[in-house]
Amino acid sequence: MSSSDATPRVVVGVDGSQSSQAALRWAVKHAGLVGGVVDAVCAWELPGMHGWSAPAVDTDFDEELARRQFTDEIHAVLGDGPPVKVREHLTRGNPAEVLLAAADGAEALVVGSRGRGGFRSLLLGSVGQQCATHATCPVVIVRPVH
Repeated sequence: MSSSDATPRVVVGVDGSQSSQAALRWAVKHAGLVGGVVDAVCAWELPGMHGWSAPAVDTDFDEELARRQFTDEIHAVLGDGPPVKVREHLTRGNPAEVLLAAADGAEALVVGSRGRGGFRSLLLGSVGQQCATHATCPVVIVRPVH
């Protein structure tokens, strides 16, 4: 996802949660301020990829459907013609690892404070925590607007 020119890249994690929608809006605004582009990243992982929970097969997963939903999500949040270029990346892998790799050399990595899973009582999700701890660029953690 690295850019061959000097255009700043703002990487943002998108998972359909209110936090990631707020993060996407923030990333677009920031990219506009720095003359950059947005790399919107949605990572998916088959169950059982790590540990012993289940075989690494999900017969219900449809990558084309996921791609359409990802595009629809971005359109729903940003509308027609966002003010900056937004590139979509649907990538298989652990979300934190995918985001960290995508953010290598980026202007910033933007994530929501809480994703779709986990415990609502936690202030910061595990993906956000991993990104804040291990990213090689500045990390912005955005809370949803209520």
